[in-house]
Amino acid sequence: MSVHDERVAAFHRLHSSGCFVMANPWDAGSARALEQIGFKALATTSCGFAWTLGRADSHVTLDQALEHLRVVVDAVKVPVNADFEGGFAVDPQHVGANVKLAAATGIAGLSIEDSTGNEVRPLHEFDLAVERVRAARRAIDESGTGVVLTGRSEGFVCGRPDIDETIRRLRAYADAGADCLYAPRIESVEHIAAIIAAVSPKPVNLLINAPFMTVAEAATLGVRRISVGGTLARAAWAGFLQAAKEIADDGTFSRFERLPDVDALLRHR
Repeated sequence: MSVHDERVAAFHRLHSSGCFVMANPWDAGSARALEQIGFKALATTSCGFAWTLGRADSHVTLDQALEHLRVVVDAVKVPVNADFEGGFAVDPQHVGANVKLAAATGIAGLSIEDSTGNEVRPLHEFDLAVERVRAARRAIDESGTGVVLTGRSEGFVCGRPDIDETIRRLRAYADAGADCLYAPRIESVEHIAAIIAAVSPKPVNLLINAPFMTVAEAATLGVRRISVGGTLARAAWAGFLQAAKEIADDGTFSRFERLPDVDALLRHR
């Protein structure tokens, strides 16, 4: 069994029972640090990576995203899930072609979301959204990699917080071949429980980007996978900006105390 096959198999096992946290690095260094801390799987973050390039989220090219996936995968030994946004295409055939490219980078999983980036029509039409997930499923099967496919519905992110429509879409994505289902920005116990009940026995990913729930509480509800999106990256940016602003405004350096020994953390492999 190849290293890639082993990581994919390990990722599938993580989804089979219990609840695990899939932390989100934004570069090779943060990926290695999270692995050293003990996370069993990692996931890229589109916004966290975009910020390293001095760009806003969703302003990264397909080639840049693919290279980023290779960098993160090569930095660690644990499975890596790709935040593959909308597949960098609208047409299902093109989504499938791009998914094959992503699967070849060594990732253990990837997600396809249904947002359009258009404020007037923020979600792809239902049938098109389902076909895009089905195309991703077909591409993964044809690749022979077996990577975990996550279907994402973005209504609560892009101003369409309709739980019934979200559940309708997630069910359809499950039927189209998604292995895991995910609706970012779902935060109420009632909504989380409703989604889990609707797509069971397939696993559900919960985004926790604010302290509204603990891992133990999520596990009790039946959440199988937790991710934090770009929130770890934002936390790092917060520390950096606060320290820099203090220097610029006050000429003081009080935040240069009790800092981590990053070399020591990354020295171990």
